[in-house]
Amino acid sequence: MSARWVEIALVKAGRTKIRYPAELLADDGVRLTVRAPWAAEGVRDFGFVRFEPGDAFTEHYWRDRWYAVKEVRSGAGTLKGWYCDVTRPAVVAADGSGLVVEDLDLDLWVSADGAEVLRLDEDEFAASGLTTTDPEAAVRAERALDELDALGRDGLVELLAGRG
Repeated sequence: MSARWVEIALVKAGRTKIRYPAELLADDGVRLTVRAPWAAEGVRDFGFVRFEPGDAFTEHYWRDRWYAVKEVRSGAGTLKGWYCDVTRPAVVAADGSGLVVEDLDLDLWVSADGAEVLRLDEDEFAASGLTTTDPEAAVRAERALDELDALGRDGLVELLAGRG
């Protein structure tokens, strides 16, 4: 049996930020799980983690949740941690060939050992104007970040990514 591939499109502020192919691992009708290599050019050093060529991302998207959870491993398979994006619920193409995810600027990082839980890009979220243009989405986004933060601090992001 050959692998099934889907195209992931990450949209931010009305424009496509990046598109990349990913291997479809599972789709139960609510959650879609894919695996993809680091899709950007070169290395991205955040200070608390480096994403680089060879890294593998197992990405979990939900059609009914306002976030995505991405398990990040090095090329050698070492767990780096979980990068969690606050997004609108994922939209899957009718034919199943693609997935569109709208990034809402808020992010959370959980280190592999769970000792570091970092809320990211709250300044970008505030500057985005979402609280004015779509107040309901802004509230949902803030609640999603709070939920991810609590899950990360309780050590449940791994459980969420693996089974939730």
